[in-house]
Amino acid sequence: MTSEITFLFSGIVFGLSGGLTPGPLLTLVVSETLKHGIKEGIKISIAPLLTDLPIVFTTIFILSRLSDMLPVLGVISLFGGAFLVYLGYESISFKGADIDVKDVKPQSIKKGVITNFLNPNPYMFWFTIGAPMVIKAFNHSIFSASFFILFFYLLLVGSKVFVSVVIGKSRFFLKSNNYVYTINFLGIILILFAILFLRDSLKFFRIIM
Repeated sequence: MTSEITFLFSGIVFGLSGGLTPGPLLTLVVSETLKHGIKEGIKISIAPLLTDLPIVFTTIFILSRLSDMLPVLGVISLFGGAFLVYLGYESISFKGADIDVKDVKPQSIKKGVITNFLNPNPYMFWFTIGAPMVIKAFNHSIFSASFFILFFYLLLVGSKVFVSVVIGKSRFFLKSNNYVYTINFLGIILILFAILFLRDSLKFFRIIM
């Protein structure tokens, strides 16, 4: 049961971080909410559920075929750790967000799907972090892998929906202390996960046991 809780927690942390950290999709969520109401912001929030499925299956399929090639997995874990350090640093140094919506044309869920599909972050995340986590979780149990994916997307989408609802009532939320401190705290946890990924990389290279 401990492994299930560990991967559940991992899914929550990565989902919250991906959902709350400013980026192309969150910008679109905020702009749609401010210009067209909460309902349109929520429509944009569900875009990852429509775009990520092929990314998830492709990366898991490729990496599962490389499971016996330890140096390759070492390189991937190294890149994953580096990517987490970058995300963690960005989150720790976050001071608040200003999103200009004056020049943003009316969008739709179709535009949300296109925005997320063209965003490189989902590809980077699933290839260097998400897929390795799912494979590692699956080695423990199918429940561990299921919990990671389920709670990742529950929090990824749910947090964007939350932002849309709050922004619909107060456009100053993205500069509030609660939002800033949450992002900063998630950044610290991401750095801790980066250390674990770098440790795994050293194990794959047989530098440590």
